[in-house]
Amino acid sequence: MNPAVPSAADLAAFGLDPSWSRTIEVPGHDGTTRRWHVLDRPGRSATAPTVLCLHGNPTWSFLWSRLLRELDPACRVIAPDQLSMGYSAHVGARRYVDRVADVHDLVQALGLDGPVWLVAQDWGGAIAMGFAVAHPELVAGLVLSNTGIAVPQGRHAPWLIRLAASHGVHRWATRSTPLFVRGTPFLPGMALTRVQRTALAAPYRSADRREGVAGFVADVPFTDLHVTKCELDRVAQGLGALRVPVRLVWGSKDPVFNDDFAEDLRGRFHDVELHRIAAAGHLCVLETSIAPFVEAAIADAVAPAGTTNDDTVDIEPLWSRIVASESSNSEIAISDAAADEAITHAGFAERVGTFAAAMRAEGVQRGDRVAVLVPPGIDLIAVVYACWRIGAVTVVADGGLGLRGLGRAVRSARVKFVVGPRQATVAARTLRWAPTATSIHLGSLRRAPTWQLGALAIVPPAPDDPAAVVFTSGATGPSKGVRYTHRQLCAQRDALQSLYDITPGDRFVAAFAPFAVFGPALGIVTGLADMDVTAPATLTAAALDDACARIGATMVFASPAALANVLHTAAGLLPSLANVRLVMSAGAPVPIETLRGLSRLCPAAELCTPYGMTEVLPVADITLTGRAAVGEGRGVCVGLPVPGCDVLIADTDAGAALTAVPTGITGEVVVHTPWMSSGYDRLWLTQQAARPTLDGRIWHRTGDVGHLDSEGRLWIEGRVVHLIHTTDGAVTPVPLEVAAESVAGVARAAAVGIGPLGVQQVVVVLETTGDRVDGAATPELAAAVRAAASPQAIAAVWTTKQLPVDIRHNAKIDRTALGRTMEHVLSGSSR
Repeated sequence: MNPAVPSAADLAAFGLDPSWSRTIEVPGHDGTTRRWHVLDRPGRSATAPTVLCLHGNPTWSFLWSRLLRELDPACRVIAPDQLSMGYSAHVGARRYVDRVADVHDLVQALGLDGPVWLVAQDWGGAIAMGFAVAHPELVAGLVLSNTGIAVPQGRHAPWLIRLAASHGVHRWATRSTPLFVRGTPFLPGMALTRVQRTALAAPYRSADRREGVAGFVADVPFTDLHVTKCELDRVAQGLGALRVPVRLVWGSKDPVFNDDFAEDLRGRFHDVELHRIAAAGHLCVLETSIAPFVEAAIADAVAPAGTTNDDTVDIEPLWSRIVASESSNSEIAISDAAADEAITHAGFAERVGTFAAAMRAEGVQRGDRVAVLVPPGIDLIAVVYACWRIGAVTVVADGGLGLRGLGRAVRSARVKFVVGPRQATVAARTLRWAPTATSIHLGSLRRAPTWQLGALAIVPPAPDDPAAVVFTSGATGPSKGVRYTHRQLCAQRDALQSLYDITPGDRFVAAFAPFAVFGPALGIVTGLADMDVTAPATLTAAALDDACARIGATMVFASPAALANVLHTAAGLLPSLANVRLVMSAGAPVPIETLRGLSRLCPAAELCTPYGMTEVLPVADITLTGRAAVGEGRGVCVGLPVPGCDVLIADTDAGAALTAVPTGITGEVVVHTPWMSSGYDRLWLTQQAARPTLDGRIWHRTGDVGHLDSEGRLWIEGRVVHLIHTTDGAVTPVPLEVAAESVAGVARAAAVGIGPLGVQQVVVVLETTGDRVDGAATPELAAAVRAAASPQAIAAVWTTKQLPVDIRHNAKIDRTALGRTMEHVLSGSSR
C-alpha cells in the first residue's frame, strides 16, 4: 500500500517547506522496488556533508522538522519515512535486519557521494548503528538521541515498551487504537505544541496505517529466543570497531531510553561524547534544537586536537603530605569548631587509611564515582582523601546548591556509590538521586578496623586519572559538573602554595567548605569555623575569632558575604586575627570597603582577592594595597595573571573563533593553565563552546567580560550573558554597578537590560544601607546614581529589599532573573 503523501497545505501547517517533500522508487535488497517518502532539504554547499536522519517508533520524518529548519543551510538534510511508517510504502512488518538493509538501499538509490552523518532516535538509532557496523565506509559520524542497542546490564527493558508488547495489549495499544501514537508525545519532557502532536499522529489515522507501528514493537526482543536478539547482539559487538565520532544528545526525563542507555552506549564506542539535557525527554530532538549539536559534531570531526598540559611530568600525590606525617606527628591537623572536635596529623592519616580500606572492602574501585554526602567536617575531608587514594572519583556537590540542586548534581554524575550518614544515603535512594548506587554508611567507616595510610596495598591512581567532579554554583545558569584529574588538582595545589608562599608552619581557617579540602594536600593545619556552610553570611566575628584561636591561624579564606557579616558583627578588635598574615576572599567581587574594614581587624594581614572560577582557580590576584594604588577604572581590577596562567581577551563578536583584541578593549576573558579542569561532565556541547583551541593549546572561555590594561592587569566588567545590548552598543554591567555603589546610601547595585536585544534600556537596581523597600528610587538617589554613571544613560533606578544572589556564596547577583523581574515590574505587569 502506498499512502497518499501529505498535501502542500498540510506540510506548511506542520512547519515544513512543501518543496522538501518527495517520493523516490527504491530497488530493495530483496528484489522488490518500493516507494519511499522523504523530506529532502537541499544543501547550499557541494562540499558540506549530507545528514541522513532516521526516526523511530511511532513517528515519521516530521520528527526532524526542527533540524530541517535550523541546521546550517550548507548541509543537505534527508529525513525518510521508514518502510511501513509515515507516508512510505506500507509493506507489513519489517525485521531489524531488513530495516538496516533498507537504509543501504535508500542510500544507493539517492546516489549520495561520500560518507554521510547519521542522526537518529529511538529504533532509528539501533538501525543507524546497524548500518554503521555493516557499512563503516559510508558513515562520517553519528549523532544519537534516546536510543539503545542492548538493555544495559542490571536493568530490564523499558517498561513502557514491555507493556505495549505484552500479550493482550500489544495489538490493541499499537494498532487497533491510537493510544501508542497519541501517547508518545505526552511522555515526560518539554511539552510539545499542539501542531507538533497533530503532525506526529497525521500518518496514523486508521488501524491499517498503524500496522508498521505494531510491527516495530513486535520486533523488540524481550527474550534470547527472539529472532532479532542475535542480530542486535552482533551489532552491539561491532560498535567498538567503529572509528567515527559518535555524539549522544540525551533527554534525561525519558522513561523509555533513560540515562542508563546513554551510559551503556558511552562504553561501546571508540570516540564518544555525551550531552545530557535535563529538561528534555524521549522526543528530545523535537523538544529542543539539536542543530547546534550536529553542527558541533561535524566541526569537531575536522578540528585539530589541542593539549592542556604536559602529561609526562610526575606529580606529588594529593595525599603524600598526609602520609609524611602519619607516624608520629601529634600536632593538630584539623579543627572543627562546629563539632568541637580536633584530630592530629597521625590520627587523620589513620582515619584516611581506615576509610580507604573499608571503602575498598565495600567494593569501591579505581575509576568508580562516589557521591560524598558527608556534612562538612573532619570526616568529609577524610572520605575525599580516601577516595583519591583508592583512585575513585569524588562527586562533591555541596549543600550550597540547595536540596534540589544537590539532587540534580548527584543524579547527573551517575555515581556508583554514595557515602554519608544513614539519612543522607536513604535520601539519595528514595529521592532517586542515585537509586541504583551502593550505600556506604559513615558509621560503618568509623567502626572499621584501623589501617595506616602508608601501608595500604592499593595501586595508586595515575596522574591523569579522573579525581573529582565538582559543581559550579549555578549563579549564572544551571549548575554544571566540572571534571578534574589528579594532575590538575595537584597543579592547583602547587599554584596556590607558590602564589601565597604557604609553608608547613601556616595554619589555615577555611570558612568555605570546598577550600578546607586543600589543607591536608598543602600539609598545613586546617580550621573549620562554626557556621552554616550553606549560608556563608552566617559567619560571625566571634565564630571566626574562635576558629582562628583554636589553631593559631595565619591564613583565612572566606567569601565576600562571610567577611561582610564578620565586619557587621565585630564589636571591636578580634585578638586571634592579630597574627593572621593572609586573608583571601573569592567567589564574587569583594567591595574595597569590606577589605578596608577587615584590614582594621587584621592589621598584620595582606588582603588578597584571587580571581577564578570552579573551572580554573586561581587566574589572577590582587591585594588591597594594589587595588588602592590602581584606583578607579572600568570595572573591578582583579590584578595580574598569576604565574603559569595565560590570559587573553577575545572578541565577543568573532563567534567560535578565538580572536584576541588589543589592550584596553573589552572582550571575553579566556585562560589557559596547567590546573585548568578537564571540562564539563556529560555536557559535551557546553564543553565544546567553552574550550577553543589556539596555538595547539586548549583554552577556557570564562564567560566573563573585561579588559587588560597597559600594565597587564585584568579588569572584570561582568558576564557575557549579562551584557546590555543598547542602540549605542554593548554595555557591561560592573562599571555601572561600581559607580552606583560609590553613591552615599547604596550598599549594593546591579545593572540589567530590559527590552529587545539591540534596543535594551539600562536599569540599575539598588540595595540601600537604610530601610530597604521595593519601588522607584527617590528622585535625589536616582539623580546621584545617574550622575555617578555618566555618560551612560540610565532609564530607571529602582530599590529592592534584596537582590537575588546565589546560595553558595550569597554574593553573585543573578542578573538574568533580576532582568526578568524588572521587565515585568516596569511594564506594569506586576509590582
